[in-house]
Amino acid sequence: MDLSICFSRAVGALVLLGLGGVVSGAEARRVNYDETKVGKDPLPPLMAASDGSKVETADDWKSKRRGEILELFRNHVFGYTPAIGSDLKVEVTEKKDGALQGMAVRWLLHLSLPSVPQWEGIDLMVYVPKGLPKPVPVVVGLSFQGNHAVTTETDVPISKKWMRPGKQEGQVVANRATEKARGAESSRWPLKMIMEHGCALATAYYGDIEPDHADGWKDGLRGAVGLKKVDNEWGAIGAWAWGLSRMLDACQQIDGVDASRAAVIGHSRLGKTSLWAGAQDERFGIVISNNSGEGGAAPARRDFGETTKIITSAFPHWFCKRYSTYAEPNTHLLPVDSHMLGALAAPRGLYIASAVEDEWADPKGEFITAREVEPVYRLFGKDGVGVSDQPAIDHPVGAQVRYHVRTGKHDVVDFDWEQYLKFVGALLKP
Repeated sequence: MDLSICFSRAVGALVLLGLGGVVSGAEARRVNYDETKVGKDPLPPLMAASDGSKVETADDWKSKRRGEILELFRNHVFGYTPAIGSDLKVEVTEKKDGALQGMAVRWLLHLSLPSVPQWEGIDLMVYVPKGLPKPVPVVVGLSFQGNHAVTTETDVPISKKWMRPGKQEGQVVANRATEKARGAESSRWPLKMIMEHGCALATAYYGDIEPDHADGWKDGLRGAVGLKKVDNEWGAIGAWAWGLSRMLDACQQIDGVDASRAAVIGHSRLGKTSLWAGAQDERFGIVISNNSGEGGAAPARRDFGETTKIITSAFPHWFCKRYSTYAEPNTHLLPVDSHMLGALAAPRGLYIASAVEDEWADPKGEFITAREVEPVYRLFGKDGVGVSDQPAIDHPVGAQVRYHVRTGKHDVVDFDWEQYLKFVGALLKP
């Protein structure tokens, strides 16, 4: 077996075991990486409405089936997003005209809700390329470590919010970022490449919305709004997705940005978040899922890599409480699966990407999702990935739906961004 894949599997198990003993070592060892042992339960029907009628036209999808699926995800997976945000307040805290060595204008903004004063709000950072005659499309995404980690520019403030431990020693001390964390995530956000492709980037720290731990809701938006403690209460992914929509709201006020041409992007748990944000907010013309895995682009029923049982045991705060009831052996009872989440992006652009070493996220399963959404796109006269089998490594496929599996591990790299930016350029033309 490839040593890099062995390493990837070991990392998955260590991550699992490092979460306060939520999942036992025995359960970690039970993780399936054998294609001959994947789950055989069929995916729930995508093209049949709850009353048994077939979905045969785009109008059938828009008027009936799409709403049904959206409601199922709200009720069983991510929870219901409350109707908040209409009073969003956007304050510009800084505008730097010569950012990135003169390539861009950098905006720092603070987003808050006057109706929820106890919530501290979002610190949004937007880079806009200079010298272009017309407003540009924008890619909207959340970061894991904060604005200071996205950029190497030393005048971006270090976030003071709660942080998960950094990858390198000294980046986070007592759950707070240090100067050593500056630029720590910059390889995942190739700012110059994005500017060169004529796109703006809007990003913020996901912990501004809710800190990513079991009790994070107490210091985040969900706690500030108040929880009802019901089985379909929104989880952290729902809150983070809500934040992405508010970031897009704010982009409407940024000079040089055309917020009507927007893509939403996310990696790993934030890839699940981008899929859910794009499902709910159709202003995002492109939805990008990077290595989102279980609860995102990987079918739960395959039982390959991370499973519903593992993810709801380790990260119960990401989802609504009801989702945990579909852990093995009850996964077959889940009324939805990943192909239905991906289909909620139709007829807009959908890009699902995997990494060959990232077996934890089930690359083949992610491809299956990209393939299985195609019937919905055909209703709108759009082409999907166009192939039946997972393509070769580093060979993207598809049209309105695109997919690639690249060399490497669980990460976002330049190869990924090159494909995403081409996709944005092709689909979000003025």
